Amino acid sequence: MSDIPFGFGPSDRDPERREPGRGDQGGDPFGLGALFGGMAGGGSPEDVLGKMPLFAELQKLMNWSGGPVNWDLARQGAISQLAAGHQPTSEQERAAAAESLRLADLWLDQVTELPSGIERTTAWSRVEWVEQTQAAWAALIDPLAERVVAAMTSALPQEAAMSLGPIAGIMGRMGGLMFGAQVGQALGSLAGEVLTSTDVGLPLAPAGTGVLVPQNLASFAEGLDRPADEVRLFVALREAASQRLFAHVPWLRQQLQDAVHAYARGITIDREAIERGINEAMAGGMGGGLDPSDPESIQRLLGSGVLEPEETPEQQMALRRLETLLALVEGWVDAVVAAAAADRLPGHAALAETMRRRRASGGPAEQTFATLVGLQLRPRRLRDAATVWGAMGQQHGSAERDRLWSHPDLLPTSEDLDEPLDFVARQGLDDELAALTADDAEQAPDRPSDDPPTEDEDEDRRELGGEG
Repeated sequence: MSDIPFGFGPSDRDPERREPGRGDQGGDPFGLGALFGGMAGGGSPEDVLGKMPLFAELQKLMNWSGGPVNWDLARQGAISQLAAGHQPTSEQERAAAAESLRLADLWLDQVTELPSGIERTTAWSRVEWVEQTQAAWAALIDPLAERVVAAMTSALPQEAAMSLGPIAGIMGRMGGLMFGAQVGQALGSLAGEVLTSTDVGLPLAPAGTGVLVPQNLASFAEGLDRPADEVRLFVALREAASQRLFAHVPWLRQQLQDAVHAYARGITIDREAIERGINEAMAGGMGGGLDPSDPESIQRLLGSGVLEPEETPEQQMALRRLETLLALVEGWVDAVVAAAAADRLPGHAALAETMRRRRASGGPAEQTFATLVGLQLRPRRLRDAATVWGAMGQQHGSAERDRLWSHPDLLPTSEDLDEPLDFVARQGLDDELAALTADDAEQAPDRPSDDPPTEDEDEDRRELGGEG
């Protein structure tokens, strides 16, 4: 996904994406350049927007009151993007998905202590994926969009707001439309790639629902030189494993969302940078000066980068936490799928390598979170997380491996992933220490005994009790 769907500018960690002229949005972190780009011919914003096909029903869209993202527009945009290649799912595809997910659960029963998390199975078309996952996306994106729009509008100095006149007001009123249009574009792109309901690292389907996307599975299988049913079963194993984790680790979903929302709470915009940028524009320092009647001058200001959010230390901590959690989820799925499929799927090694390359080149999870919060999921983190889970299973067994999910404090931290085998070794030392502590407690002298008291002990008790 080359665009920036959720309104954030390119991450500081990717300087190449900051080169001038690179990409359609360049230095326009909030995507407003596209919104005002059509005003170059003059006229009021309302006149220009009325001529844009996307805003043909402007009055209806401007009356949206369902939150900071216009989800009606997002849904319409995503579905229209998918219309040309849309293929509805057939009964045969739904039956094949159900059989693959059922078999996957049987195999996983033998390699993990976590029970099945699938209560029902289905196969979704790309359009159904958009429609069925919208509620989960809203819970994740709305707080981010709300904070960005609030920061964007409040950061404008009063004098600038007065100079900009109606344009400044529209910046606030168009927030829901801006995010709706860009989120729709993002979801449409994702819907053309995802293989399951958990492909982005979060469970997006209704609870207990295992999902495959047959049309995308067929595209994924092209060129793999493996039978289609084998590819489908491999992907079903990944979906079933993810469903187990999210169904039986109740805090996991909330922790992931909290990390994203913690980032959102820290979004601020440098008011001084805004003032400097506008003053420069007013003085003609941005290619001709700022003229409220000239939309091109507004676009130059929006594209100058002055509206880009600053990243605070607290936000960096939230990003590291999110990155680590996503890596641990993905690594655990890799480990248990390898244990379940290694001796059963002849092409498991090739399929696993294909999945690793897909992640390294930017799969749905990396694309989504990179554009959502500037997060780049490094393949090294995923490999280290998979090393932790694989070594835990080999050295301590699946029960001890899965026990680490019983509480957030037991999971490896980002620092632990720097030396994954050291973390696994420490788990063995902790087990030995716990066993020694238990043995010491059993041998403590004040432990009540079931043996009858000796004659001396009886005499002592009578004297202490005043008997005799």
